[in-house]
Amino acid sequence: MEISRVRELHPCFGARNNRGRVHLPVCPGCNIECCFCDRKINAKENRPGVTASIIKPEDAVEYVTRALRFCPEIRVVGIAGPGDTLAGDNALETFQLVGKKFPELLKCMSTNGLLLDERAGELIAVGIDTLTVTVNAVDPSIQAKIIRGILYHGKRYEGEEAAAILIRNQLAGIRKIAAAGIVIKVNTVLINELNRFHIQDVAKAVSEAGASMYNIIPLIPQHDFKGFEIPSCVDVEAARQEAGKYINVFRHCQHCRADAVGIPGKNNFSREVYLGELQVQETFSHG
Repeated sequence: MEISRVRELHPCFGARNNRGRVHLPVCPGCNIECCFCDRKINAKENRPGVTASIIKPEDAVEYVTRALRFCPEIRVVGIAGPGDTLAGDNALETFQLVGKKFPELLKCMSTNGLLLDERAGELIAVGIDTLTVTVNAVDPSIQAKIIRGILYHGKRYEGEEAAAILIRNQLAGIRKIAAAGIVIKVNTVLINELNRFHIQDVAKAVSEAGASMYNIIPLIPQHDFKGFEIPSCVDVEAARQEAGKYINVFRHCQHCRADAVGIPGKNNFSREVYLGELQVQETFSHG
């Protein structure tokens, strides 16, 4: 799909104020232990990795139907967790079901990219329109400080060995997805202590691999990084300027939950759709 079309319809790629999305929380498990990630099932925190409940792929069509009743402006069906979308088959099964019922809606997915290289063909076959990949470093020595380890083909890897596998698979997967004409956005969590001066290297690498948009997300200190500092607006803007030399930078991220419904920054129908009372607290780590 042409990026101009995506920007017209997708609030995370440029469309704002009048375009909505529904996130389907169908993926409970993850295969990477990020030091900043704290996945939770709750109704309070407003950040990726959090949902009030996990739904089944076979129930997704009904949830999208409900979402459209409350927000007819929805143009995108997204799957962003709360775990990784490629760690199991739930996301692909969901897109198959939703795609048949709502072919007019864009299909959007987020992933950490560990399995992106080997599962790229499945994503292309199911017809996703946009993909977001979280890439926090392209230098294994830096990445190794951001993750505790990975679970890859039944084996746990740690340190720079784990980091190298992750980076290799992310970039190789981005190349395959981009070659198929799918629009790719890369998210990077800005961690002043670790990757603040590595941002332009990441931006350059993912742009060369085929990504067309870049989103820099300031760390909220929690989990293993609870003692780290919060990047300031100056830090974020400086990083954006550096990344902007290589790739188009997105500046309007709304820090969406894995069960978000509605127009970002304007309305939220998660309570009505998922039948949970959502009380928002501003805590955000990644996306």
